[in-house]
Amino acid sequence: MLAFARELDVQYKTAFVLAHKLREAMASATKALRIGGEGMAAEIDGGYFGGHNRPHNLAAERIDRRLAKNQVGKRKVVVAMRERGGRTLAQVFSTEADAVTTIRLRIAKGTTVHADESSAWDKLHDSYSMQRVNHQVGYSIDGACTNGAESYFSRLRRGEVGHHHHIAGQYLVRYAQEAAWREDMRRTSNGEQVYGVIRLAMRSRPSVDFCGYWQRSWA
Repeated sequence: MLAFARELDVQYKTAFVLAHKLREAMASATKALRIGGEGMAAEIDGGYFGGHNRPHNLAAERIDRRLAKNQVGKRKVVVAMRERGGRTLAQVFSTEADAVTTIRLRIAKGTTVHADESSAWDKLHDSYSMQRVNHQVGYSIDGACTNGAESYFSRLRRGEVGHHHHIAGQYLVRYAQEAAWREDMRRTSNGEQVYGVIRLAMRSRPSVDFCGYWQRSWA
């Protein structure tokens, strides 16, 4: 956003709001989309973001930050639903188990769903034909793999480290949806991507999250 603000010669907040409105437009392309269908395959996976727990300076005072009791309570999971050869859907939840209802709404019946061994996905067996893979054993076993969903997370984490630096909190879902759009459009030219975003932005209604953004501090 600092580079964006310099290019446009505007304040940081102006660039920040504009960029999020563009991300909101990107997300509108898949607002009511259902992926998969009879004879098709989709992959699901979850990745946790945010809630950084800074380690203590002295090694003797450091704690195991992987344990639930030592979490700061702000960490959220981005769940990716990706149709093989199709679109990617991303949504944010408190836990992977909370995503089950949304997965049933966004992935059509008859789809073969590939997932890892997380117990959160056990409830999906009554709705889909499931292919499970234990990543402690291999990336792909008997045709079951989630490499497509993990490719999406590679892009999102690379964006977090290299560009955004911090993508937690209430805006995490917008960054996740932007990464999904970029993942789906990665094989199109830069010009096509630009015109695609412009078309989506021109069709969008007033922003859900940022309409009145500047006035909130006065209210």
